[in-house]
Amino acid sequence: MMSMAAQTQNIPSKFIARLVGPVMVVAGATFVFNREASRAIIEDFLDGPAALYLAGVLTLLTGLAIVNVHNSWAGGWPLIITVFGWLAIVGGTLRMAVPQLVEAVGADFYAQPAVTITFGVIILIVGAFLSFKGYSV
Repeated sequence: MMSMAAQTQNIPSKFIARLVGPVMVVAGATFVFNREASRAIIEDFLDGPAALYLAGVLTLLTGLAIVNVHNSWAGGWPLIITVFGWLAIVGGTLRMAVPQLVEAVGADFYAQPAVTITFGVIILIVGAFLSFKGYSV
């Protein structure tokens, strides 16, 4: 039986998993099942400094929001959410501070079709896992 303190601590984990999980499932499925559209979106994104900067702002805000309510390194599945928050902070900061680096790395990264599919599968699996954890009783 889970203690009341453990249940209360789990509330932010479940809430964030309910938000992030489904978004990751849709994004991952798009990368896997709609590759041409995904590649076009990525190319347009990497060619647009304003879009890249705005994505950096939104990613940084998302990461900061997650870390401010969920900076738990205790282990278990909620650790994924904390790591995701910190990765979002780093990713958002890089998009804003050094967009030319993000463009170069992104162009190299997505130049190979297998990378897009692999990345999509990973996002899809993690998103499905978080969705399951977030929506399970």
